Amino acid sequence: MKLVAGSERMIADSETNPLEGSVRWAPAKSLWIGTMTLVSIAFGPLLVSLDGFALFIVTSALTLCFGHSVGMHRRLIHSSFECPLWLEHVCVYLGTLVGMAGPIGMVRIHDYRDWAQRQSACHDYSCHRASFWHDAWWQLHCTLALARPPKFRLEPRLANDKFYAFVERTWMWQQMPWALLFFAIGGWSWVVWGICVRVSVCVTGHWLIGHFAHRQGVQSWTIDGAAAQGYNVKYAGLMSMGESWHNNHHAFPGSARMGLFPGQIDLGWWLIKTFETFGLATQVKTPSDLPYRRELRRLPEADDGCLVIDNSLR
Repeated sequence: MKLVAGSERMIADSETNPLEGSVRWAPAKSLWIGTMTLVSIAFGPLLVSLDGFALFIVTSALTLCFGHSVGMHRRLIHSSFECPLWLEHVCVYLGTLVGMAGPIGMVRIHDYRDWAQRQSACHDYSCHRASFWHDAWWQLHCTLALARPPKFRLEPRLANDKFYAFVERTWMWQQMPWALLFFAIGGWSWVVWGICVRVSVCVTGHWLIGHFAHRQGVQSWTIDGAAAQGYNVKYAGLMSMGESWHNNHHAFPGSARMGLFPGQIDLGWWLIKTFETFGLATQVKTPSDLPYRRELRRLPEADDGCLVIDNSLR
């Protein structure tokens, strides 16, 4: 198989194969999300309260927008904008609180999947090709072990960051200080809704968006030769902080802006623009700033209105 380049962190050779491998149960991952989900189902309805539900909404929004979408995905993984290190650390820490993985783990998971999807063929796990419940089990409770995987090489800036190393080692335990604080203020209702329900809903929601964003929805672009194509899941634009505009992201992965067409709500982009207004974000990239991709094709039947990539709207 002829391989194509992905992230610079992924080092492949002639023996590397994105297709051959097996999906294996990941005990720690499975017990983590399984416990959070079971506690949510068992105690969420019993301990529901107005302030507990409000805490769930606020903490979910903060960790998903500041943390996962802007800190983890657009900054740490794709470097789509520059910001002070303290702000990056704050946002990435909030992203860790989403409950999917630590900062290095998130980069590794993302880059392995991204690299595999760019190849001419990849394992069903990497592109959410399994049926709904099958894919749920795989993504939430298992991991893919390729027979001949690429090597993952983290750049020195991240590999030598002591803060990221500490958070990576303790990412599950990072919920504990917040659980103690929530218990002191609001009792068990705040713990269940501010920690367990939030982690369960956010992690499961992340899988749901990933599942549908690689299977069905609106497309404006295709990537020639890629094993997986992205789709825009328009009804999830708001709750995903813009991450569900996944067809746009596949087309322009280095762009800080994912909602490229009128009406595509992208809260992550709005937050980055707010940072820029206060001088906290610079070198903010949009599709106009990215290198030309020969394999990118605009679908002739796409009817999205005016594409927002010109310099005046950056």
